[in-house]
Amino acid sequence: MRFQQGVLSRCSSVLRHRAGRSRHINNILYRHFSAFACIGPRIPKCRFHSSAIRNNEAFKDPYDTLGLKKSATGAEIKKAYYKLAKKYHPDINKEPDAEKKFHDLQNAYEILSDESKRQQYDQFGPAAFGGGGGAGGPSGGGSPFGSQFHDFSGFANAGGSSPFGGINFEDLFGAAFGGASRSGGGGGGGARPSSMFRQYRGDPIEIVYKVSFKDAVFGSKNVQLKFSALDPCGTCAGTGMKPNTHKVNCTTCHGTGTTVHIRGGFQMMSTCPTCNGEGTMKRPQDNCGTCHGEGVQVNRAKTITVDLPHGLQDGDVVRIPGQGSYPDIAVEADLKDSVKLSRGDILVRIHVDKDPNFSVKNKYDIWYNKEIPITTAALGGTVTIPTVDGQKIRIKVAPGTQYNQVISIPNMGVPRTPTNRGDMKVQYKIVVKKPQSLAEKCLWEALADVTNDDMAKKTMQPGTVAGATISEQVLKKQKQEEEKHAKKDDDNTLKRLENFITNTFRKIKGDKEK
Repeated sequence: MRFQQGVLSRCSSVLRHRAGRSRHINNILYRHFSAFACIGPRIPKCRFHSSAIRNNEAFKDPYDTLGLKKSATGAEIKKAYYKLAKKYHPDINKEPDAEKKFHDLQNAYEILSDESKRQQYDQFGPAAFGGGGGAGGPSGGGSPFGSQFHDFSGFANAGGSSPFGGINFEDLFGAAFGGASRSGGGGGGGARPSSMFRQYRGDPIEIVYKVSFKDAVFGSKNVQLKFSALDPCGTCAGTGMKPNTHKVNCTTCHGTGTTVHIRGGFQMMSTCPTCNGEGTMKRPQDNCGTCHGEGVQVNRAKTITVDLPHGLQDGDVVRIPGQGSYPDIAVEADLKDSVKLSRGDILVRIHVDKDPNFSVKNKYDIWYNKEIPITTAALGGTVTIPTVDGQKIRIKVAPGTQYNQVISIPNMGVPRTPTNRGDMKVQYKIVVKKPQSLAEKCLWEALADVTNDDMAKKTMQPGTVAGATISEQVLKKQKQEEEKHAKKDDDNTLKRLENFITNTFRKIKGDKEK
């Protein structure tokens, strides 16, 4: 991106006018910078480091804030800050003014931990940092536009009505004139302090575990899960460094955490790619010999014992918090108190083996298909139903039961609570078989004749026996067939059939005579 020749000098001249002419200033800037609205989207994405010092209503002496003397050493400043920051961190201290005190501590540490800023404060006092949140005092190399530069911050947040296309002039000119300085946590844009207490969470671990249908319904205890996860290195205790070694200043940015680029006549600062804005780096010879500087190791033989809940279904995920991998990061020993490390979760994905008899629907209902012959469906009867518990329940079948008819057995389904369960649903499947003998065929045709079923296929002509609708030819032909199929039809079976029909006819005749 290249700006028009002389634009910057004209902008600087305008900004030195009195504050009462701010409207006139805005009009002039709009004429000079209206071209930015078109080229704005092509501005390269750079991460600027902005100072973490806040422009508080009442500037507090950093030495008093940290309880130090002006002769305090760097180690004493660091120790005092960590002690007080841990005490007043908003996540730990819930007092109403804890957050404000914590920000005051950050401001104080930002000044005293940086030698150049400390010298500015010792020489000029609070005036060194009164120019709008940057370290831009009389000798701090801050923006020459002074505090009047904040008049243009509204253009960056004005949405679609802004003639500058969303450009943040405060970041742009602050970086161009050296007003941006390295912040403890990296990341740029605005006077946003970075918290010295950082949280890192490890990655989750997913385990696929197979359970039987019964264990899915009722749950299972003392389940052992084996997995691999990251653990802190046992040799260096997670620091990634050999004993008695420490990080050194980054060789690229020389400890500043930023690198300087000149683009279109502007000086722009971005995060150092070597140290990621930390300002320090580990020398290869100082890396731990076990984890090679990573601070973590892969443990491939981890085992955990858990209880799986009841009512699991295929594809369900059981979350076991805080038992997964350790964060893949190395933390120096002197920063352990300022970094919170926590393990990720274990995600157990359940695979339920299919059962040949049972299934679950509507989460709490267990379904079972029961086959019954057509005679039982027509006449009614009693059937035995197995349950998931291993019990056997005898239930009555109502006469005239239809195909796929469903009945419910209460409190025999999936447990909702230890004392409350869903229902068991029994669905009847009526089985119709082809007649296997002449006797069965005779009876089916007789049944069709009695019920006036004109659609059924009949091979014999009906007659009358003892006043009942039956064919004598049936019995005669049956005897002839018996001689041909003596091996298939047992004489006792036929005799029993003959007696049954005779008795049935007599009963029917007797009922009619009465």
